[in-house]
Amino acid sequence: MDVDAFAAAHQAEWARLDELVKRRRSLSGAEIDELVAGYQRAATQLSVLRSAGGDPALAARLSARVARARATTVAGAHASSWRAVGRFFAVSFPLMAYRARWWWLATAAGSLAVAFLLGWWIARSPAVLASLGTRAQRASYVRQFREYYSEYNGQSFASEVWTHNAAVAAAALVSGMFLGIPALYWLWQVAQEVGIAGGVLIAQGKGDEFFSLILPHGMLELSAFFLAAAVGLRLGWSIIDPGPRRRSQALAEEGRAAMTVALGLIVVLLVSGSIEAFVTPSDLPTWARILIGGCVAAGFLAYVLLLGRRAAAAGLSADIDEAPDRIPVSG
Repeated sequence: MDVDAFAAAHQAEWARLDELVKRRRSLSGAEIDELVAGYQRAATQLSVLRSAGGDPALAARLSARVARARATTVAGAHASSWRAVGRFFAVSFPLMAYRARWWWLATAAGSLAVAFLLGWWIARSPAVLASLGTRAQRASYVRQFREYYSEYNGQSFASEVWTHNAAVAAAALVSGMFLGIPALYWLWQVAQEVGIAGGVLIAQGKGDEFFSLILPHGMLELSAFFLAAAVGLRLGWSIIDPGPRRRSQALAEEGRAAMTVALGLIVVLLVSGSIEAFVTPSDLPTWARILIGGCVAAGFLAYVLLLGRRAAAAGLSADIDEAPDRIPVSG
């Protein structure tokens, strides 16, 4: 191998690679692509040089250059990952939730109305109340309702609640594949459980205890559940009425939206599960526990609506089908 000719042929490429490495913190997307491609070429050239038994000094200099470029691309991959996470929580998740806001509102309003009416009916009707069990059975139900939040270790309880709720929310999202019918049934189950519990405890003179135990975590938890069901129903409706889109395109887009919301709700339900395990059964005054839960729920709604509205107004896309600017490769 003519080492001098080899070095002269590639010197401009190596100089450009060095320049990109030095400017690594201010590179554009196109320049990052160029950096990755330059690193790959230099690594190949180094392999060729060593295989041909070229100048050891030149090989050492090129090896150092390749190592610096590799370190830069790896660091860029880490930075890109953190930027992707930041963009997910700043744009993708709130935007997808914001787009489902009317479905979300309808789902929440309908479910809470059913729960309220059912609870009112049970509390006001002795015959209906009696059909739910004897006086002793109802008293036992009240006791179990109270003890449920404090009979387990907080950390284990939080983990169990989080896992269960995340699975339930995921099922509601996936139900869209079946036209959202399972989500409607699940919403009825949730409304029924809340309505029966509220009706029985109010009839037993324990209405204040019901609200003090359900509200701290329930405001955020139910908001997450209603959002999951809303996105699932929206997915199901896209099959029935895809609008101007092809049905396959509508299903793919809404399916990706459901995946985005599912990932975001994992974090939301982790927070609600922690509140249920550590705040709901705590010795804090009732007003303090409800205030904590209310502030967290209000913060979540404000986060979704404000950031989602801003992203929508800016014309941003939250489609997870979008690829990143580049895929750094390390060899």
